[in-house]
Amino acid sequence: MVEGDNKSANMLAQETAQLEEQLQAWGEVILVGDRVLRWEKPWFPAALMGATSVLFLLIYYLDPSVLTGLSSTVMLLCLADYLVPTLAPRVFGSNKWTTEQQQRFHEICGNLVKTQRRVLGWWRRLCALKEDKPKMYFASVISSLLAVAWIGQQVHNLFLTYVIVSFLLLLPGLNQHGVLSKYACMAKREINKLLKHKEKKNE
Repeated sequence: MVEGDNKSANMLAQETAQLEEQLQAWGEVILVGDRVLRWEKPWFPAALMGATSVLFLLIYYLDPSVLTGLSSTVMLLCLADYLVPTLAPRVFGSNKWTTEQQQRFHEICGNLVKTQRRVLGWWRRLCALKEDKPKMYFASVISSLLAVAWIGQQVHNLFLTYVIVSFLLLLPGLNQHGVLSKYACMAKREINKLLKHKEKKNE
């Protein structure tokens, strides 16, 4: 068991080191993005929502086709991939890279690797469910997809995308400031109350 834990920890360290090496040119930008996403200043959430709203209003106004939107997105990603490594050292000054920043960058890369592992773990569990309990797999997947299709039919595509993107951008800050855990605890307490009330009724 200890050997397995050590092996897993070594693999995690290797994957984190590889990711750090790949993202080193984006280091300064990632750190700035991390500060914004974790709401280090009180006006960061408003700035995030403002920028997201402006972007989606622009998309709504321009109303590009799927191909135009896709090609524009890929073009912007290619430009960023080319320009950021060149301009970031000039803008931020790579000589100002401190031990604290390096530590935070290491933590971010570690969290990204752990998130990737969780996603792969969920996928493996889904594949295992398909093998072990095909009926349950079929029922759960079909019902989930039907629910998503119904939501997509009821809500405008762009608005739904806006809500999802806004939630994902606010998620790190909500988690950092304990908002998610607070409401999760409240929901858990309410569910426990309902279950206890139901048990008393049954008695």
